[in-house]
Order: sequence, then C-alpha cells, then structure tokens
Amino acid sequence: MRFTKMHGLGNDYLFVYGEPENPQELSIKLSDRHFGVGSDGMVWISPSVVADFKMRIFNADGSEAKMCGNGIRCIGKYVYDKGYTTKTELKIETLSGVRTLRLEVENGQVKSVAVEMGVAMVQDDLRLTVEDMTVWCTPVSVGNPHVVIFVPDINQAPLTTLGPKLERHEAFPEGVNVEFVQVLDERTLRMRVWERGSGVTMACGTGACASTVAAINKGCCPYDEQIAVQLDGGILHVRVAPDKNVTMLGPAETVCEGETV
Repeated sequence: MRFTKMHGLGNDYLFVYGEPENPQELSIKLSDRHFGVGSDGMVWISPSVVADFKMRIFNADGSEAKMCGNGIRCIGKYVYDKGYTTKTELKIETLSGVRTLRLEVENGQVKSVAVEMGVAMVQDDLRLTVEDMTVWCTPVSVGNPHVVIFVPDINQAPLTTLGPKLERHEAFPEGVNVEFVQVLDERTLRMRVWERGSGVTMACGTGACASTVAAINKGCCPYDEQIAVQLDGGILHVRVAPDKNVTMLGPAETVCEGETV
C-alpha cells in the first residue's frame, strides 16, 4: 500500500487513495511515531456519488472523525498535484456533509486551500466540574465537537492536564476537541489544542474555526473580517459571516511518499 505523508501547519496525516477493510487497525499501526510511520492519523480518499471525492479520517487511536480542516486542505493538494483532477474548485464528501474547496495553484502545484466549512453552531457557556475544579467553556460544533476555553496566558494553559480530562468528560459522551485560546487583539488569536483521539497536535483547522466563532460570540473579534489564528505549527486565517458561515484559508504541504511492507 502506497501512502503520502502530508501536513497542514504540522497537523500531519497519511493519505491513501482507496478504502481498506481495516482502516482503524491501519491507522493505529501506521500512526505510531516510534513503531509506525508517525502521524496524527490517516485519511482515505475515494470517488463520491455526491461530490468530486470522499474523505474518511481516522485518528491515531483508530477512532473515526467526522471532519478535519487541515486534512481536507491536504486532500485538495493531493488530488490536484497527483492528477486526479484539474479543477480548482472541488466538492468533498465528509461525514459532516459536503465541503467546498478553492485551490490556490502556483507553478502547477497547490500552495494553499480555502475551505467553506459550513455553518458553525455555538452554544451558551457551559460550567463543568473536573475533579475539584470548575471550568467554563464554550461548546462549538464545526461539523465535529469542540469546547473553547479562553485563557489570559496561553503559555500557562493546562493543555496536557485538563485537555484529556475534558475530552472524556461525561458531558461529551462521544468525546470532544479542546481548544485553549488567548485573545491577542480583535483580529489575532493564539490557540493550542488537545485533539480528540490524537492528543496534542501542532494545529487543528476545525479548532481554529471553532475558536474564532467563540471569540466573535464573546465580542472579542468582528464578523466578516479575516482573523489570524496562531497555532503551534503556523497561522490559519478564518472569516465568519453574520450567519455563522465559516471560511478557512491555510497551507497544505507534502512531506514524503512511502510504501508499507
């Protein structure tokens, strides 16, 4: 089986055209950073009857995710650079619905991708008890579940301690992605993420979108403006319309090609 390792701002996945019978098992095996190839998960690409292509994404622990912002940008680069399509506007089928990609091409290769992420759903702040702590967070759905926690200093955020506890909190029976966010100014956020099924990752596209929506909902950022979300792996740009339709723009990079043995 041949694979392509790609990343969006350091959020890396192994991409394969085709669907195997055992995607969970392969994702656990190949994602391992010591005994496998090393990645945050695997993405399987196949033809679709309702869009140009279909994506299925599995986290490093074998669980299937409904959507991945960094992964879907890489799909745009994968199918264009490898000649599966010549279109620069694509429809991708996901478990969260069909998403539209607009590819920015330079010298015959995709450099960045804009993704229409659909309408985000933001809820009222939620008060949770985690052991002996009270935590206030903002639940947001961007096709997959997130909780956003605003902090005064991102360097002091309890990413590796509170993150896994919230991921498996009883309030989220299917698990949840956890974002810690510092508002730097009205057009700049700094975010770190604990991803459901993968742990700490360098970036999370849907998490950047969820964080921007939550910040706008609190009056920290404006609608219809490009908000820069600074992640461990780089910067994504997110724009949210007044109807909560979200557009994300960011890079997609190929790391290497490989073959399993």
